[in-house]
Amino acid sequence: MNTQEETNFGRIEAAINYISRNFKTQPGLDEIAESVHLSPFHFQRLFTEWAGVSPKKFLQYLTVEHAKSILRDKQSSLFDTAFDSGLSGTGRLHDLFVHIEGMTPGEFKTGGNSLLINYSFAETPFGQVLVASTSIGICYMAFAGDTAKAFHQLESRFPNAIFKQLTDTIQQNALHIFGQDWTHLKQVKLHLKGTPFQLKVWETLLKIPSGQLTTYGQIAAGVGAPGSSRAVGTAVGINPVAFLIPCHRVIQSSGAFGQYHWGADRKIAMIGWESALAERENQN
Repeated sequence: MNTQEETNFGRIEAAINYISRNFKTQPGLDEIAESVHLSPFHFQRLFTEWAGVSPKKFLQYLTVEHAKSILRDKQSSLFDTAFDSGLSGTGRLHDLFVHIEGMTPGEFKTGGNSLLINYSFAETPFGQVLVASTSIGICYMAFAGDTAKAFHQLESRFPNAIFKQLTDTIQQNALHIFGQDWTHLKQVKLHLKGTPFQLKVWETLLKIPSGQLTTYGQIAAGVGAPGSSRAVGTAVGINPVAFLIPCHRVIQSSGAFGQYHWGADRKIAMIGWESALAERENQN
């Protein structure tokens, strides 16, 4: 990411933060633009280029009332209808093209001994990511403001693996998820290190359609353990594959968006971005 792109992303991130803190007053274009030290005209153009919708439209997707309405409308049938929703365009379900394969007990126990892991850095609408893959599939994806720190975190997950900085086809296929046209996505396989319960939670997350939200309690019910919201929260929090496994779509039962491993503002940006894309898809 070059200096200008970093500056622009920083301004958009700050604007999203400002909107999320002040949504109850529904701030206007002039007020939001002033908060990031841009003219209304420049800010409107920059924001629309990044999000695909105007700041005013984006604001509508970031209010708690929007989150509550999604939950209220979908609560009783979210997982029942997930498989039948969004079968074309940008609203398609992750599980139509993402498959999880757990690592073997030996790979899990030895910290990736004998695994060859390729890794690379790439730009997304939400900042730079580090993406890593084995010969089987994606094993890690994380937002990486500090590249050295991000690689150290990858190493800590697989302390005995062999790492090579290389962009491969597996990574390229996975990164297509950040494009606005998902119609030509190839199936993506994930090769994950996790307990059976964690893998089950992550598989359930894949069933949440883009542009929709759920709660920890609903995820717990979806994995057949309705009293395990806390354990579900832990599994969601240690999700090793940002965005592809959409833990950003899980919010609090109150309707508040809550925290996110890679930053609350980034989570809000993702929810708004996906909601805007879903709205555009529905209008087409």
